[in-house]
Amino acid sequence: MISGYLVTILITILIYAMLAHSLNIITGHAGQISLGHAAFFGIGAYTSAMLYTEAGFPFWISVPLAAVVAGTVGALLGIPCLRVRDDFLAITTMGINFVVEAIFLSISIFRRSDGHRGDHLPKWFGREMSKPEYFFLILVVFILLLLIDRQLGRSWVGLAWASIREDEQAAGPMGVDIVRFKVLAFILGSAIAGLAGDFTLIS
Repeated sequence: MISGYLVTILITILIYAMLAHSLNIITGHAGQISLGHAAFFGIGAYTSAMLYTEAGFPFWISVPLAAVVAGTVGALLGIPCLRVRDDFLAITTMGINFVVEAIFLSISIFRRSDGHRGDHLPKWFGREMSKPEYFFLILVVFILLLLIDRQLGRSWVGLAWASIREDEQAAGPMGVDIVRFKVLAFILGSAIAGLAGDFTLIS
């Protein structure tokens, strides 16, 4: 009942809503500036594409693995970035974008600017998924992420993030492990950004 073009637009909207949600964990909850967030979106997309199209991994395995890779890279890059604050943090995270882009464009295994793309939708229940079903899959994942985010916001993790966001200097003496919760925000935000990039493989 819905045209393929409209479904593609809806899928794109959901993917970028998921990306915005991932940034909200870092900036909205933890109050950290991140101008290199698109890099993790790309890391998730490229990782998923290589696992799915090159290595032959099933879609259902390549997607979570790519999210884990993006989260791991987020942790590795987040730790040194968190040694600086405010404008210096913004400049440092901005540099992540340029580094990741240079890697993708200069190393042939990533197919440079041509990239990778899935030629068919994932299979479930023994058949290939239709595009509206793919849309509803992403919608369900997005809703689950929002529900998890809501629970996190009400938990002690969310309270720790809020205290860092409002006054980092006061949060430390009150017993909040600032580095630990900042890195956790970067890991979750990067992993979800990678997950959003995963779904661009077929959109």
